[in-house]
Amino acid sequence: MNVETEPKQKKVSLKGRHLLTWKDYDREEIVYLLERALEMKEQPLSEALAQKTLAMIFEKSSTRTRVSFEVGMTQLGGKAIHLNSRDMQLGRGETISDTSEVLSRYVNGIMIRTDSHQKLEELASNGNVPVINGLCDIYHPCQALADMMTIYEQKGRFAGVKLVYTGDGNNVAHSLMIIGAVLGLDVVIASPNGYEPLDFVIRDAERLAAENGGSLQVTSDIQAAVNEADVLYTDVWTSMGQEAEEQERKKALAPYQINQGLLEQAKSDVSVLHCLPAHRGEEITAEVIDGESSVVFDQAENRLHVQKAIMEALL
Repeated sequence: MNVETEPKQKKVSLKGRHLLTWKDYDREEIVYLLERALEMKEQPLSEALAQKTLAMIFEKSSTRTRVSFEVGMTQLGGKAIHLNSRDMQLGRGETISDTSEVLSRYVNGIMIRTDSHQKLEELASNGNVPVINGLCDIYHPCQALADMMTIYEQKGRFAGVKLVYTGDGNNVAHSLMIIGAVLGLDVVIASPNGYEPLDFVIRDAERLAAENGGSLQVTSDIQAAVNEADVLYTDVWTSMGQEAEEQERKKALAPYQINQGLLEQAKSDVSVLHCLPAHRGEEITAEVIDGESSVVFDQAENRLHVQKAIMEALL
């Protein structure tokens, strides 16, 4: 199955690359990964990573990231090792650079789920194996690739697709902006004042959209944003580490809930996405997330397939 109709201009090789953010990848490279993910969804088992080992470092709790990476490595013939940072010397003060150097002598790749993009960059710059961003405070690239795969499965294209993200302009929104811009979607971020995406991410996404035929709009007008939307997307209002702000966030973000009324302002065949975990009755109603427009569990499954494509290509 081809994500793009035009023929490839070059053979894509990503071996040895890091994946920290989609700003480091061009359209052809992302399309290649999506095509491999679609193929792997049809033929899940191989020995592509036989005798390869992935170290998985978790500084934040996880369901989808841990299980999908671990199962993905198993289906590719390799092995994944779960490392909780509290149980490592990293949790007792060993530097990121020393951790990276040592792990590079043992494993073929490192996936980290962390609270700091700076840590991620330090890990990548001090080792000699690929580092994959499983989530950080600024980006969530694996999630965004799964989102694009789900959108393609639903719409059959990227050009002209209006993707509206509503809520907190967080790491999920940032990665959607970047990858959506590279793939030429029309991305709209609807956030209340004070919860917009970071300025430098907006600038990067605007530049990439201009280069790839897409568009980016950041607005606080949720009603105007969702008009004629092909895809509606939201995330939790209070992420890990923001618990002290929970009541303030609920008040500010309440008008940005995806509910039946908002759904009716979008296209009749709108697809609803959520990266999970979901808080029904907060950022999205049960009626919508469990309704016919929702593809959130297809989206969650696709984390497995895109991460397999990423690991195969990089490792």
